[in-house]
Amino acid sequence: MKSAYELAMERLNAESPNQDTKLTDAQKEELADLDNKYKARIVERKISFEKRISDASAKGDFQDVASAQEELKIDIERIESNREAAKENVRQGKQRGA
Repeated sequence: MKSAYELAMERLNAESPNQDTKLTDAQKEELADLDNKYKARIVERKISFEKRISDASAKGDFQDVASAQEELKIDIERIESNREAAKENVRQGKQRGA
């Protein structure tokens, strides 16, 4: 009789059988490049919102501070989602489209 762990692993492998596929050196390099590119985008967004947040905070406009922080959070989530989609394309052997 199989353990719950073994059954879960079989189900996981059935759902995503390509998980064991080894990446080529070129794919690993592309994945690293994508990480760097998207990290830079996130830093750019944080810098662009920093001034808006500090100006609004200095004025005491805490509604604008909260709004800017929420916009930044959404932008970062979007960028991270795009990064993961681009990385998945690389893993599947599709051409990089970032």
